[in-house]
Amino acid sequence: MTILLDGKALANQIQTQLAQEIHALTEQGYRPPGLAVVMVGDNPASAAYVRNKERACSRVGIASYGKHLPATATQAEVAALLQQLNADPNVDGILVQLPLPEHLDAVALLNTIDPDKDADGLHPINLGRLVRGEPGLRSCTPYGVMRLLESANINLVGANALVVGRSILVGKPMALMLIEANATVTLAHSHTVDLPALMRQADILVAAVGRPGMITAADVKPDSVVIDVGINRVEQPDGSARLVGDVDYASVQPVAGAITPVPGGVGPMTVAMLLENTVTSYRSRL
Repeated sequence: MTILLDGKALANQIQTQLAQEIHALTEQGYRPPGLAVVMVGDNPASAAYVRNKERACSRVGIASYGKHLPATATQAEVAALLQQLNADPNVDGILVQLPLPEHLDAVALLNTIDPDKDADGLHPINLGRLVRGEPGLRSCTPYGVMRLLESANINLVGANALVVGRSILVGKPMALMLIEANATVTLAHSHTVDLPALMRQADILVAAVGRPGMITAADVKPDSVVIDVGINRVEQPDGSARLVGDVDYASVQPVAGAITPVPGGVGPMTVAMLLENTVTSYRSRL
């Protein structure tokens, strides 16, 4: 039987634990943790993601400090807001919702965030801490994947792990976290030679490329662990859209030993890790 790695159920467990911890601390008179989500412009998808994060904050007792700037906001205006949030003692986590309008330098703005309030775990200092194996706020999506693997008691020591995709958001930190867990890791990308052969050798296969259904049953080693990070909107003949991953779930599920669904796999864990990073930062300030 293939193990379903249910990110939604695990995320709910984590949020319940965080809510209990926050409730216990606020009952003692401490302030609640605070997360500031900065959004620039009116991207509908971004607005939906922000609402989802704010609802999650509300469920666990994190104070949400949403900051919405117009699409015309300048680099200096956004940077000034981030510096203000860095200095705010009630804010423990800061997140800039991507993508930003094209006239803004996203990297420079992300680097403006105080690393100890970097709820997304993407600041170069936090990535450096990950490289060195030091404590720090971890990149949410790969951190969520690691928690899913841990919850299913999947042994990573010595496992042959393949990460397909080398983005700074997922692929690179994912590879580093798997190395930290003593897996033997290959990081594949668009210039990798004979990718299907590598995939068929992988005990742990992480797909993070953004190509719907790219990985099929023929690409997967029997009984391997398949983690699908991809979230792709695919138009249906009737004009509606549905979410699918980078893995062709219907064909791969019977072959894999364990697999994440899309939706309901990695996505909910990303939000849970955002909340956990905020609470981790909060604890360090109490």
